[in-house]
Amino acid sequence: MKMEKLRGQDKARVLVEALPYIQKFAGKTIVIKYGGHAMVDQGLKESVMLDVLLLQSVGIRPVLVHGGGPEISFMLKKVGKESRFVQGLRVTDEETMEIAAMVLVGKLNTEIVSLLNYFGGKAIGLSGKDARLLVASKKPMQMADSQGRMEEIDLGYVGEIDKVSPGIILTLLDQGYIPVISPLADGELGESYNINADTAAGKIAEALQADRFLLLTDVKGILRDLKDPATLLPTIRRQEVQGLIDEGILSGGMLPKVECAVNALEQGVGSVHILDGRTPHAILLELLTDGGIGTMLV
Repeated sequence: MKMEKLRGQDKARVLVEALPYIQKFAGKTIVIKYGGHAMVDQGLKESVMLDVLLLQSVGIRPVLVHGGGPEISFMLKKVGKESRFVQGLRVTDEETMEIAAMVLVGKLNTEIVSLLNYFGGKAIGLSGKDARLLVASKKPMQMADSQGRMEEIDLGYVGEIDKVSPGIILTLLDQGYIPVISPLADGELGESYNINADTAAGKIAEALQADRFLLLTDVKGILRDLKDPATLLPTIRRQEVQGLIDEGILSGGMLPKVECAVNALEQGVGSVHILDGRTPHAILLELLTDGGIGTMLV
């Protein structure tokens, strides 16, 4: 009986700790980029969905933007097509574009919406093509050849976002729905473009003037020493980013995420959080506790 009472007191402390954050974020829009291992492991999938539902239940307006790179690669391999990447971007010919759209919209988006609804939510799936939410043009790319001369690289149907029209998202949020968005975009002539999910989420956060933008990754955040989780940098100011790049602390796959974060901050997003989606309930731990678990860029 005494142990049960202690557990009850622990739960009460958690709720009391969360209260000021719930009050702070009530009515605010939070954009979550959902990707990495949290999209593969069933337990983590459920953890993310429950976090999103809890945020909505306490008056926060969550928007979920998902990736799907590993699933697209798996499906391409299944049909005997090899994936090719240039600077982290998938070269997307017409057949690859069709498969990417099938995986992102027909499979992953539907699964996420179904899981949210199963847990009692009201989720609606969108792609960037719906209501021309995202309009893009072909992304240019240059790389140095063996002689050091710059040459054009054709990435195919890889897009660069030119315009975001968030009206459909705002309408759904006002009606109490959770928008779940896959990162496809319309071209000016109605063609489809594949968009990097981090970039799409960042641009949507900017257009919504989101209070918070969360990037779920497969690392604990930004580490001063990649081999030592204890060197996590809990807060980074935008002005410090270039110095961290010069020191080599920000490099590789973290660079595009940080670039996306800096752009979002410059366009009015309140703060950006890079956190480990492999940690159960990472979203709640980051937003509604005193300590947080990832890196916050302000």
